[in-house]
Amino acid sequence: MLARIWSASIVGIDAVKVGVEVDVSGGLPGIVVVGLPDAAVQESRERVKAALKNAGFAFPMRKIVINLTPADLRKEGPSFDLPISVGILAASEQVSAQLLGDYLFLGEVSLDGSLRAIAGILPIAAAAQRLGITGLVVPADNAREAAVVQDLAVYGFKHLEQVADFLNQPERYKPFQIDRLKELSRSRYTGPDLKDVKGQQHARRALEIAAAGGHNLIFVGPPGSGKTMLARRLSGILPPLSFSEALEVTQIHSVAGLLKERGSLVSDRPFRSPHHSASGPSLVGGGSFPRPGEISLSHRGVLFLDELTEFKRDVLEFLRQPLEDGHVTISRTRQSVMFPAQFTLVASTNPCPCGYYGDTIQACTCSPRQREQYWAKLSGPLMDRVDLQVAVNRLKPEEITRQPQGEESAIVRERVQAARDRACHRFQAEPSISCNAQLQSRHLLEWCLLDDASRSLLEAAIRKLGLSARASDRILKVARTIADLAGDEHLKTHHVAEAVQYRTIDRMQ
Repeated sequence: MLARIWSASIVGIDAVKVGVEVDVSGGLPGIVVVGLPDAAVQESRERVKAALKNAGFAFPMRKIVINLTPADLRKEGPSFDLPISVGILAASEQVSAQLLGDYLFLGEVSLDGSLRAIAGILPIAAAAQRLGITGLVVPADNAREAAVVQDLAVYGFKHLEQVADFLNQPERYKPFQIDRLKELSRSRYTGPDLKDVKGQQHARRALEIAAAGGHNLIFVGPPGSGKTMLARRLSGILPPLSFSEALEVTQIHSVAGLLKERGSLVSDRPFRSPHHSASGPSLVGGGSFPRPGEISLSHRGVLFLDELTEFKRDVLEFLRQPLEDGHVTISRTRQSVMFPAQFTLVASTNPCPCGYYGDTIQACTCSPRQREQYWAKLSGPLMDRVDLQVAVNRLKPEEITRQPQGEESAIVRERVQAARDRACHRFQAEPSISCNAQLQSRHLLEWCLLDDASRSLLEAAIRKLGLSARASDRILKVARTIADLAGDEHLKTHHVAEAVQYRTIDRMQ
């Protein structure tokens, strides 16, 4: 007898509907799996056989052919254990096949018949909702994650016996439900607070501008000046995620198998800080079956690169396309996948190999040639994409001991939110833009108009600093954010002047 069940497979962060056809017929007993299965899917034959027997079902001692469609799509992972098990039970008439066409079945099966959670349930649930699927049958530990998607019946079970009973008597079960808004507000930012930072008003101001406009930022200063301390507090002044943004972030973490650490819905903006020994694929993603890297895991959040000049130059060059386009494309022989990567880059570095160039306390021991080679690790095109370049000096002894507590992150976040709200009102006709850092050249002509004095100031800065056209556009974007923080609709000379000063360490040697 033939049974057909629906399941799904992950491609990038999207899901593709996969048919699982099970044919039980005469012939020598055995199981054959076709349809480009990987090793984990091939091994499901033994897991499913043992699970059905240990769960009390009769395993048909006949020839069983399992076909996974479409045949040209590579199938991977243990998520096909459950649909294969259900298909064998339906084909051997041990469960009703009436509901098989209405639901997607996913889950790993243990040898005792219990169901184990799998990665990537949320993108599959979102795809099922778009395709008009009635619901999902998943392991109980995946039910909360899948239930985030609206208008989709999600049934979570712990054992094969419960799945079989559901198929035979569906009226006895109710779908799993959650309060989506409650899930979004369940967890709030509890990380380091900006009030812990003493002094550094110039750097704090740059941090606020970066948060308000989504601008990339680099801190340059000697060891102990507070660069890392400042950078780690950016997440605390960013506006909270909207539900649609949280859904995007959660899908990425689900595919990466990191959702167990974050709950059913990622409600805080991500903060990722890879070590300087990280490889290019670990940053952008990759593998035979491409998985998201650090820049995609930072989507809608912060990617912090501490000791930027210690990263290999070829690794840093991987950042150029994502910083410009907001996504990263990974191409393989059989497929090409795209991962979202709209993140705020925050980096820190010393000004020279010894770390003390320009320091007022300790003298630099580096030669001009050494400093030049040190900064050569950062290419001009990469630095052009960093909007805010801020020099951070060490605090004086009296500032360390007598400086009062700084402004709290919550207060700064309110100003950041107000500035973003002004920008969003401006972007109503451009739904693809969420912050000033994403403005294109055509938008600058409309929303960043300069008067004669401001234009002369910008032209002088371009000549003196040797800035590229891209860098000059970045100055206008930063000026637009400064104006939004001040509540001004039009750019003024002092907005442009402040934006220019954040480019003063371009090509530092």
